[in-house]
Amino acid sequence: DVDQVRWFADGHLVCTVFQPPFSCDWDTGPGITEHQIRAVALLRSGDRLIDNVRTATVDYAETVDVDVVQITAVVTDNEGRFIGGLRQEDFKIVDDDRPQKLTHFAAENIPLELVAAIDVSSSMTQALPFVRSAAKQFLGDLDAADQVTLLGFNDNIFTLARRSTDPAARVKAVDRLAPWGGTALYDVLLKAMDLLGRQAGRHAVIVFSDGDDQSSHASLDGVIRRAEGSDATIYMIGQGRALQAASLQQLMRRLTTVSGGRAFFSENAAKLDAAFHEILEDLRHQYLLSYAPPSGASDGAWHRIRVEAGGGKYSVRTRQGYRIDHGNSK
Repeated sequence: DVDQVRWFADGHLVCTVFQPPFSCDWDTGPGITEHQIRAVALLRSGDRLIDNVRTATVDYAETVDVDVVQITAVVTDNEGRFIGGLRQEDFKIVDDDRPQKLTHFAAENIPLELVAAIDVSSSMTQALPFVRSAAKQFLGDLDAADQVTLLGFNDNIFTLARRSTDPAARVKAVDRLAPWGGTALYDVLLKAMDLLGRQAGRHAVIVFSDGDDQSSHASLDGVIRRAEGSDATIYMIGQGRALQAASLQQLMRRLTTVSGGRAFFSENAAKLDAAFHEILEDLRHQYLLSYAPPSGASDGAWHRIRVEAGGGKYSVRTRQGYRIDHGNSK
């Protein structure tokens, strides 16, 4: 028997209901936007039943041309431990030295859209079995509701699993990775960012590679500028030859730092599980913050962001800034 049902909207408790039919009415605000709804039923036996649903936006709302700066933030203490339970009022955002008012905040059950790209160039022959194992464990540990696109890349880019692919099928798709060819690293980075949708929620890119770019049509400057205009958090894992490629390490650190992600470097392919696990933990502890940028921000220039949490007593890792070109939401 059900004792009570707690309703959450976008990470906030909106009502607790003790009587059937356990329905909840709440004010969604003036906008017609997507919301993440969570129902937690507490049973008299002490067990819990949980269900989640993501509401859809009304079609005509999608045509409104409004720029929004969306930020994912990871908050830690001085020991590097994740800090959960923060509220909207615990965050402060400064855009080019101008304080901003948050228009959206979420702390749990936030939709995630992820693109994972794995290097399958010929130099990956020995490492690939370990990469497959680590990637399958990572994909299997993601929430079933997470939207994941899996790419393999060498001279070309291959789509192994799409957003609509069943979670079990996308894990099996990793077995199709086979090593050959060169490395088109810049191309796959652009492809990954382009594949991410524009809907509300978290966006992330994970790229694994063992070597510097060899075959891309895209330029390094183009990749960096695209990352500065994307709200995707970028994670990169370098292994093997990557540790001898100073230019690759510099690129990985630059892209991950500007986007609020992390770069990992491993000499031993058998220890890649640790890097994928740390990325998974990062994704599980993200806050989602949004605000309307100041007037004139859609000028294509770089605008720096500073985020504080808990009055400045915590460390916050997030994107360093943003660019908005041609009215695109970032």
